[in-house]
Amino acid sequence: MEQQFPFLPRHLAIIMDGNGRWAQARGLKRVDGHRAGADNVRVIVTECRRLGIPYLTLYAFSSENWKRPPAEVAALFSLLLDFLGTEVARMEREGIRLMVLGDVEGLPLAQRTALKHAMKRTAQGRDMTLNLALNYGGREEIVRAARRMAEAGLPPEQYTEARFADFLYTQGQPDPDLLVRTSGELRLSNYLLYQCAYSEFYFTPVAWPDFGVDALHEALRAYAGRSRRFGQTQEQVNGC
Repeated sequence: MEQQFPFLPRHLAIIMDGNGRWAQARGLKRVDGHRAGADNVRVIVTECRRLGIPYLTLYAFSSENWKRPPAEVAALFSLLLDFLGTEVARMEREGIRLMVLGDVEGLPLAQRTALKHAMKRTAQGRDMTLNLALNYGGREEIVRAARRMAEAGLPPEQYTEARFADFLYTQGQPDPDLLVRTSGELRLSNYLLYQCAYSEFYFTPVAWPDFGVDALHEALRAYAGRSRRFGQTQEQVNGC
């Protein structure tokens, strides 16, 4: 671990916000902002792996994003195919496992097929897990988990928080230690509602395309300065 970070999150979650506003501020089309945002995904994934952050979750497309103009949705999914086409081989080579949080079956055929191929190809990655939240909604995930738990026929005494977590998309992964949202918005937007119960939040006015390595380091330094007590007193955390 680098000296500038006394400790790092095991799981970093990011709401990648501001692509459209970034583009509009520069007189560009919204799709240009999304393209710049996709380029920045490569930058942040690479740096998180270099630092040794084992889990990274990126909010790529929410279930509410279907309400956007059809041309913009089509552009987003085209960029997803481009990303998979250029990055899967590198992820496989560098030990990065790709997973999808969300309703994969509700995605267009080409993207669904490419994602399943990418997940299968990178399944043996052990250095880092990259979660893409696609066609994802936090409330829907909780309802889905409750339905699957009921369908499993579990007796009431097994309805525990730990058992419930086994039915979430993030099964087997630690909850996010740090949630970052770019572009100045101060809300969760239906993102990892169950998993972020004790996450540290970090909000920055920097739009996602400009959230590079330096901005990431600033967020990680802020996280390292937090005191995570999980309902305990500071004395209990310190073992006093």
